Amino acid sequence: MALPDPGQTARALALCVVEILSGAREVDSIARWVTEDVHRHLQQRSALAARSRSARRSPLQRPSLRAERVVCCSPADGVVEATVVVHGRSHARAVAIRLEARNARWRATAVGVL
Repeated sequence: MALPDPGQTARALALCVVEILSGAREVDSIARWVTEDVHRHLQQRSALAARSRSARRSPLQRPSLRAERVVCCSPADGVVEATVVVHGRSHARAVAIRLEARNARWRATAVGVL
């Protein structure tokens, strides 16, 4: 069975990660696509973002996002490193994702957001 397009997987995950950090999505919604370490990392980042929103008394809003400019490279067989630029209303964020082939699908083993 062939793996799905890693660019599309990275694009979808990047959008989900930014939604998680904005509070519009639960981390568990992408649990099957990320490793336990990434899940734990996103839980921590999400909690920090929620505390920050609460301290600023910012209302929770579903972000209007679009992913542009997906760049992928494959440093080894079964490994893809991707960067995705995600644009919101006020700013853009870069999301770096390392995907590894596991059980005939891509799983994120590392995620970073700038």
